[in-house]
Amino acid sequence: MKKIGILFGQENTFPQAFVDRVNEKAPADIRAEFVQINQVEQHVATDYAVIIDRISQDVPFYRAYLKNAALMGTAVINNPFWWSADEKFFNNALAVRLGVPVPKTLLLPSKARPTDTSERSFRNLEMMDWEAAFAHIGFPAYMKPHSGGGWKSVYKLHGPEDFFRAYDETNQLVMLFQESVEFTDYFRCYCIGGKDVLIMPYEPRNEPHLRYATEMKTTGDAGKKLLATMKDYVLKLNHGLGYDFNTVEFAVRDGIPIAIDFGNPAPDADLNSVGQANFDWVVEAAANMAIERAKAQVPGQDNLTWGTFVHPTTAKAASQPAQAKPKAAPKTTGSVKLGSPVHETNDLGATGAPKSNARKTAGAIKPEPATGEVPTGGKASAARKVAPKKKA
Repeated sequence: MKKIGILFGQENTFPQAFVDRVNEKAPADIRAEFVQINQVEQHVATDYAVIIDRISQDVPFYRAYLKNAALMGTAVINNPFWWSADEKFFNNALAVRLGVPVPKTLLLPSKARPTDTSERSFRNLEMMDWEAAFAHIGFPAYMKPHSGGGWKSVYKLHGPEDFFRAYDETNQLVMLFQESVEFTDYFRCYCIGGKDVLIMPYEPRNEPHLRYATEMKTTGDAGKKLLATMKDYVLKLNHGLGYDFNTVEFAVRDGIPIAIDFGNPAPDADLNSVGQANFDWVVEAAANMAIERAKAQVPGQDNLTWGTFVHPTTAKAASQPAQAKPKAAPKTTGSVKLGSPVHETNDLGATGAPKSNARKTAGAIKPEPATGEVPTGGKASAARKVAPKKKA
C-alpha cells in the first residue's frame, strides 16, 4: 500500500476534497489521508510515498520534517529544498533567462543593518545612486520584500517622497524596487504537474470579492495568441523553477503578458475563492498528479522534481543504487483551460486580501528598532539629503 498525504494548516475545503478524489479514483494499492506526524527522527522514512505540502512555508518544523522525508524517498510536492532557497528576485532573473517578460526590478539593501552586523560589514557595498534608480524604474512603482508574499509590506509609490517614506518602514527587510505595469488584461494561471494549465481571468483593481468576477478582454485571434503565449510562459517558468503545484500571474500590456508573481507553491485553492468550476479543476489535476507520482515513487531514492536551473544528476549518481534512473522532466502535453469568473471569499466568509497600495496591512511585519543603517545614500535627491561616503 502506498500512501499519499496532504500537510495543511487553516484551509478547509481543498484538503478534504483532494483526499476524497484520490480515494475515489486511485488503484486499490494507493490511498490518501491527512498527514499524521508523531516522533521525527533523522534518517527515518515516513509512511508516505507522496506528500502535498500546503503549510511548511509558515512552520519551520514541518519544513525540516519534509526535507528528511524527501531524503528517505518521499515525493514531496513542492520540492522543500528548492522552496527553501527560492525568492522573488532570483525568480525574476531566471524568467529573463527563460525568455519570459517581467517588470524592471532592482534589489535594495535593507534599510537597517541586520542583527550582529556593523558598518564594517558593508565595506563592499557602494552608495546607492537613487536618481539613477528612479530614472531606470520610473514612477508609479512598487516596493515589496524580495522574499515574501500575502501582500505583506507591499507599497505603491508615486514619487521619491513615497519611496523614502516606505523605505524607512522596511527596517531589516531586503526589498525589491519594481516598475508598475499598466495593464489591459490580467490573469492568474494554475500549473499542476508541470503540464496542466488553468488560465483564470482576474482583476486585481476590483474590490476583493469581485476580483475573479471578470472576463477576458482580449478576443478573436489576438485572444487565442495570448492564451497560447501564456501557456508557453507558464510551462517555461514551472519547468525552470521545478514546481509541481504553482500559480503564475500575468499583467498584459500592449498585448504582451508580463509575469508579475510566479513563486506561489502553496497557492490559494479554496472553493470560496476560486469558485466551483476552477476548484473542481484544481482538485482533479492535483489528484491525478499525486496518483501518478505515487505510482512512480521508488523508496529510498530521490523522487523530487528539480528545475532546469538545478542539476542534481551528479549527486544522485553518488547516492543512489547503480540501477536508479533520474526522474524524467514532466511532459508538456497536458491540458489548458480558461477558468470561469467567480465571487471571491474565504472559508470564514471574509472577503479577500487588502489593497495592494495600502501602506499598512493587518498581519504585516512591524518595524523593529533600527540598529544602524546600511550605507545607501549615493547622489542626493531633492527628497533626501545624504551623508558623505565614509572611508572603510
